[in-house]
Amino acid sequence: MDRITAAEVFVTIVDRGSMIAAADTLEMSRAMVTRYLAQMERWTGARLLHRTTRKLSLTDAGERTLERCRKMLAVAEEIDLVESAQSDDLRGLLRISCSQSLGQTAVVGAVAQYLKRHPQVAVDLQMNNRAVNLVEERIDLALRITNELDPNLIARPLSTCASVVCASPAYLAAHGTPRHPQDLAVHNCLTYSYFGKSLWHFDGQEETTAVAVSGNLSANESVVLLSGTLQGAGISLQPYFSAAPALAKGELVELLPGYTPLVMGIYGIYTSRRQMPATLRTMLDFLVTWFATDPDWQATLR
Repeated sequence: MDRITAAEVFVTIVDRGSMIAAADTLEMSRAMVTRYLAQMERWTGARLLHRTTRKLSLTDAGERTLERCRKMLAVAEEIDLVESAQSDDLRGLLRISCSQSLGQTAVVGAVAQYLKRHPQVAVDLQMNNRAVNLVEERIDLALRITNELDPNLIARPLSTCASVVCASPAYLAAHGTPRHPQDLAVHNCLTYSYFGKSLWHFDGQEETTAVAVSGNLSANESVVLLSGTLQGAGISLQPYFSAAPALAKGELVELLPGYTPLVMGIYGIYTSRRQMPATLRTMLDFLVTWFATDPDWQATLR
């Protein structure tokens, strides 16, 4: 890890009186602040802070380290380090995490266009539907579809994700068609396996409804549930961008047209705005523009 940044983090913790305040000042996640402090203590081989529920105080080793860190930062301020953001100079590896469905539908195409502009950059796409720990797994950027943002991380809005409740014609012929969200409670609904019970939320013309659904097939990736839905296994709640081709072909039927499933946000999640690598900054800027202008993606919006 960068010792200059670690020194800045340590000094800011002391000056602001807490790691939370330091994270806000440095525009850095709390997890990253904690990691830099732990690394600083490993480098010095000593505990630097006494931590209590009310305040932080310096140990003897912390006092000595604080003085050295302030000197280090003073020297660093005298050095003019300019990182060129010209496309010809961009290089390095970006590790990006996203779900398989979003990766296949959007991210691979967007990344391919980015790499054409910046051929010296390499991207490692990690397809994973769970919320990965960016610090522990060395992920530079996580693309997530969510309405529940982690306050410890930095999130940049990229787009929105509409959802659709759908089933195959064969399933509906055998089990009937739900007319109201509450009807889903008696149907076989394909759910995500992160939770024992799933709540599907709908906005109607005069009401907001949350329905507890269940079924005999669950998975941690929406493309698996989409495949099961196409096979007639049950009803699923799908990202519209993923289900749109099958809906257009008549392979799936949209259900409950008078009720709109909760719209979610698509975010780029990262750990810190400070000393952001040019590759990450330009990738985020590129994705914002791509999601706003790409005709194929725009066709999946509702």
